Amino acid sequence: MNLKLRHYFLTGMLVWLPMGVTVWLLTWLVGTMDGIFLAVLGALDAIIPGMHAIAVSLRNVPGLGVALVALVIFGTGVFVANIFGQWWLRQWSRVITRIPVVNSIYSSVKQVADTLFSGSGNAFSKALLVQYPHQGSWTIAFLTGAPGGQVARHLPNDCVSVYVPTTPNPTSGFFLMMPRSSVVELDMSVDDALKYIISMGVVVPGGPDSLPTKANPAPTV
Repeated sequence: MNLKLRHYFLTGMLVWLPMGVTVWLLTWLVGTMDGIFLAVLGALDAIIPGMHAIAVSLRNVPGLGVALVALVIFGTGVFVANIFGQWWLRQWSRVITRIPVVNSIYSSVKQVADTLFSGSGNAFSKALLVQYPHQGSWTIAFLTGAPGGQVARHLPNDCVSVYVPTTPNPTSGFFLMMPRSSVVELDMSVDDALKYIISMGVVVPGGPDSLPTKANPAPTV
């Protein structure tokens, strides 16, 4: 009886857990976009006289922030896709790079964004198996490139740069540089590797059939 109750409970969890996490992520995304929209409204209300009544009425429209933020992002992409937009973007980058502290933050974020979202980027190009955080302990990592500049001069030849994500949140992790001989390239897609990490090893790449089978015990005499 207890086994049946446990089976029913776990089956219900498998149904509601993915749905709950999906709803939570969508709610967080909507809240973030609405927060950006409200911040813009607050700035306009402080700068433009007479905007207070309009700002108050717009704050009560559900989902308006998500729609407007998405529209602005899409419109920006359309704008910078032509020659004039490219010229404007270069001028804007020149202004930003001349501001002392903002220069470092903007340049770093821009390089990461260009690598992650550019079609020619090599971010997370391969799934790897590495020993971390100590010998004998294995985890999944992603190949991000190769060390360069001053860093490469102080490292042994043929090193690779890898990103070791944390579980179950792969957006945080550790950046490591190690010899290529110390990593094992997996015959696994990046998407499957991310699912394996997020599920804490529950979702096996290739499905349950890929699990190792237990050896039959030897017959006793």
